Amino acid sequence: MIKNFNELVEKLKVGENKTAVVAGAHTGTAIDAAIMALEENIANSILVGDADYIKRYLNDNKPELADKFEIVDTGQDLGLAARKAVELAKEGRAGIILKGKTDTALLLRAVLDKESGLRSGDVMSDVLAYETPDRIVLMGDGGFVPLPDIKEKVAIIKNCVSVAHALGNPNPKVALLTHSEAVNPKIQSTVDAAIISKMNQRGEIKGCLIDGPLAFDNAISKESAEIKGIKSEVAGDADILIVPNIEAGNIFGKTLTYYCRYRVAHVIMGSKVPILIASRSDEAETKYLSLVLGIATAK
Repeated sequence: MIKNFNELVEKLKVGENKTAVVAGAHTGTAIDAAIMALEENIANSILVGDADYIKRYLNDNKPELADKFEIVDTGQDLGLAARKAVELAKEGRAGIILKGKTDTALLLRAVLDKESGLRSGDVMSDVLAYETPDRIVLMGDGGFVPLPDIKEKVAIIKNCVSVAHALGNPNPKVALLTHSEAVNPKIQSTVDAAIISKMNQRGEIKGCLIDGPLAFDNAISKESAEIKGIKSEVAGDADILIVPNIEAGNIFGKTLTYYCRYRVAHVIMGSKVPILIASRSDEAETKYLSLVLGIATAK
């Protein structure tokens, strides 16, 4: 099982080189991520955006690699860059899409277009991977589904489990997070967690072990779970954390970055190809690690 991002990079180095497409590549951090992926023999990249900016940036920073990238000129039109990136993925020329300067809404509008997009029929959701001192933990969903119902939560779990399997964990432990380990009929997230846990026990959700409701401390701390008398194979040892709504996931994810300083990566699962929507303010390393995670999950 992959324990950290460095192990994942080493594993992918010996695999088949994939091709990514960067939507709105005229931003330094996105180009730097593509450069890192190329230098580590992880992925080639098609850079879609303002060709003048892209060529100038490459020549100023990595002139020896300036002719190693295919560049598709869409000027400053970010909507066009998004549509072109999706078109290239749909044609099979790229297996992953990385958001560059393009706004998330523009990119997702192109991805979700009924005629020209990349819909698969599955529920799409964001999977965050973060690297603790001990291992990689996954979290969903902090970037796509605003207020998931039970059906959507099950899909979010399945998307996270797919990523865990790609990281070599055949039976990840999934904690359904809320404020407490007790079921409260007035708090829907606790009710949903209890129902989904029972679905897993009955074999309706496979490839993982699910328990909930669990508070965050009970999910990740064995000591906390023992003090509260919680008997569970998941409590204190969760590989995947499922948050009740997008606000909780977004705040939690940014706390990991800005307070904990953990290395993180994002991938949207559920479309025909992985979509990488690292924030435009994220550093190049985060975008590079998102590329690495996307490549690991690409079929």
